[in-house]
Amino acid sequence: MVHVEVVSPASLLGTVSPKGVYILGYGWLYGMSVWVSFFGGIIALRTLPRHQFGALQHKTFPIYFSSSIGLSSALLGLWAYAHPELLANITSPLRADVAQAYVLGTVIALQSCNQFAVGPMTSRTMFQRHKLEKEEGKNYDEPGVSAQMKALNTKFGMLHGMSSLANLGAVIALTFHGLWIGSYGL
Repeated sequence: MVHVEVVSPASLLGTVSPKGVYILGYGWLYGMSVWVSFFGGIIALRTLPRHQFGALQHKTFPIYFSSSIGLSSALLGLWAYAHPELLANITSPLRADVAQAYVLGTVIALQSCNQFAVGPMTSRTMFQRHKLEKEEGKNYDEPGVSAQMKALNTKFGMLHGMSSLANLGAVIALTFHGLWIGSYGL
């Protein structure tokens, strides 16, 4: 005869484990990263006027980057807890447990770069460009804009590209990590 478990508050609390917390944290981080990177921004770009879109991104990205840093840091802590030999072998990046720690560290580094350096510089440049557009009475991409606007356009393009590449690198690292834990577990 088959034994049937009865769900109760006590049995639900018994299901909380470091592995379960890890999977939930990873799912949250990966889902958020994919949504922000490939869907939310594109929808907003197509829906909002450019200046409103820029203002939205300016408010959204710091929350996204800090959430990414916090979640990937927590995952790294849980990963280290689950792999007690990790710190003793930290200089052996070809070991699977160490490689995965480096992958999570890469996410932290790339999103920290965006949060604390590239992101703020990109926002400042964007707002400088908005201000200059008002002063010149022209959009940034119209013929006959000033040399100052052309310089801001170049700077913004470079910073936006750096930010996008750092974020894409974080998403790729998270994809690799997800494929790893899906295949080999925690």
